[in-house]
Amino acid sequence: MKLAGLKSIEKAHEESVWAATWVPATEERPALLLTGSLDETVKVWRADELDLVRTNTGHSLGVAAVAAHPSGIIAASSSLDSFVRVFDVDTNATIAVLEAPPSEVWGMQFEPKGTILAVAGGSSASVKLWDTASWRLISTLSIPRPEAPKPSDKTSSKKFVLSVAWSPNGKRLACGSMDGTICVFDVDRSKLLHQLEGHNMPVRSLVFSPVDPRVLFSGSDDGHVNMHDAEGKTLVGSMSGNTSWVLSVDASPDGGAIATGSSDRTVRLWDLKMRAAIQTMSNHNDQVWSVAFRPPGGTGVRAGRLASVSDDKSVSLYDYS
Repeated sequence: MKLAGLKSIEKAHEESVWAATWVPATEERPALLLTGSLDETVKVWRADELDLVRTNTGHSLGVAAVAAHPSGIIAASSSLDSFVRVFDVDTNATIAVLEAPPSEVWGMQFEPKGTILAVAGGSSASVKLWDTASWRLISTLSIPRPEAPKPSDKTSSKKFVLSVAWSPNGKRLACGSMDGTICVFDVDRSKLLHQLEGHNMPVRSLVFSPVDPRVLFSGSDDGHVNMHDAEGKTLVGSMSGNTSWVLSVDASPDGGAIATGSSDRTVRLWDLKMRAAIQTMSNHNDQVWSVAFRPPGGTGVRAGRLASVSDDKSVSLYDYS
């Protein structure tokens, strides 16, 4: 397995690019790449050429997260303005605007069947679940705070929720917090199952293995990528190699690799059998906020793709094989 650079757009946005995700292919068109930036816009790109399809506006502050519905028809963007905007990918028509007070949203993801949008609730120390048919708030999963904090204790701020990830079967939802803990919920019962230990700094990114719903990967400011058994509550392994914060982690569709983006300015490819980084891409000259593998599917699409975005305002595309 390896990455090969295909194309980079140097000034893809006017400011830092913080978010990237792939919109799945539909019957009418191939998969598209969405990027969100501090310049308050979301841009839509054609996959292999990185041709700009559209620039979406609608936020009054920087865009911190983007998420795509599995149908490929709608997507969502969240901003430092505390709003989540849901829109039609092909027309940019606004479908819903969700209020996410009291703070900005750094992570969100649609449930694999597309019925729920999970939104990391930041300083509310919760994950909010929105029904995608009515766009009503249907549940709030609260993160337990430490018991009996001292008056001087600032633990509440440490329960700031940064990241969310659905298991492939939609039964589990994991969220990562500023204090390094990861909570795993049974969504049907709105019940906290357990907390996963292993990081002592913010967990900015989470992703479940697409081939094993028990395996959860987490990337943290401690520079490590951890592998957890999310059902058995155990730390399976820890991978190191980044020289600074791990800002993003994503799993390849074949389940054989993960990619990370780091504030050490690199994109790394990790072989999960070896549990080691096997390739480092250094084409960005500032921290890499997001990496995203293209999902499988689409007419005539065989090649794997990985995208990365950075504080250097650029978007890069790689072949994954």
